[in-house]
Amino acid sequence: MYKSGLKYQKSGELWGDLKTTTKKKTMFRGINAITIDGKGRLTVPTRYRDTLAGGHEKALLVVTIDTEETCLLLYPAAEWQIIEDKLQSLPSFNAAARRIQRLLIGHATDVELDSNGRVLLPPLLRDYAHLDKRVVMIGQGNKFEVWDESLWQSRREKWLADEASGEGGGLPDEMKTFSL
Repeated sequence: MYKSGLKYQKSGELWGDLKTTTKKKTMFRGINAITIDGKGRLTVPTRYRDTLAGGHEKALLVVTIDTEETCLLLYPAAEWQIIEDKLQSLPSFNAAARRIQRLLIGHATDVELDSNGRVLLPPLLRDYAHLDKRVVMIGQGNKFEVWDESLWQSRREKWLADEASGEGGGLPDEMKTFSL
């Protein structure tokens, strides 16, 4: 736990009362190794379940593909609605926009947490991301990425090696003045 403003917050909880923040923000972070069961269900770590439910009795989520990597994206339904609204507003005569709409919205599937905190990942999406037994769930702020564990390890090693060798493409301009 760490202090934020006057309240203590834990990873995976809603952020509030930050002196520089005016609205609550869903924040998922960290890497969790998870086993998918024989029925294709992924057990969401306990610390994220209440946040994913967003104050509702059931946690409604949307899972879709990542168009840049071989993984899945898992969003709280409210977060996904923001993305989908932006995608729907793209020009319909722009081929690249239509491609992204078809891939992201076309693969988007509504799922919910069951009473044991599990999400059933559709077979088509599991096949796309090569998800079999061992996966990692990686918090990315407003969403999770779900990767095959061995694919994640190999990609992470490549990204780290690329950064160390200078082949990673360097920082985007927006990050050059960013402090950690």
